[in-house]
Amino acid sequence: ASSEHLFCSLSFFLDGQAQVLLKQREVSITRGHRTSTSMDCMAEGIPALQYAEIHWYRHVPTKAPERILYIGARGVSYDHSSYSTKYSSKKGTNVCTLTINDINSSDEGTYYCAYWHF
Repeated sequence: ASSEHLFCSLSFFLDGQAQVLLKQREVSITRGHRTSTSMDCMAEGIPALQYAEIHWYRHVPTKAPERILYIGARGVSYDHSSYSTKYSSKKGTNVCTLTINDINSSDEGTYYCAYWHF
C-alpha cells in the first residue's frame, strides 16, 4: 500500500517595525483511514488576525511554490475555482487552519502559511 505524506513547516514575515511570526508544527500526515486532515498556523504579532490576510501555499519538489488560497476579512479566496472543494480555511483569535479534503497521492508536498502586510 502506498503512503501519502503532507508536511507543514515554518514561515515568518518581518516588517520595518515589528516581527510577525507564523508558527506551524512540523508534522507528517500519512493517510490511513482518514480522508481529510487539518493543519494550523499560529500567529504572533498580528494585532487583529481577523482582518489580516493569511495565505496558504503548497510546495512540491522541482516546482515553484503555488498559492492555494488566502483568507481575509471577507472570507476565503481561491487561486483556482477547483480548489474550493479540495481546500478550506478558517481563522480564530490567533490561529488559521487549512483543511485538505479527499486526500490522495497528488496532495503530497509541503504546505506553508504566510502573512502579507499592506
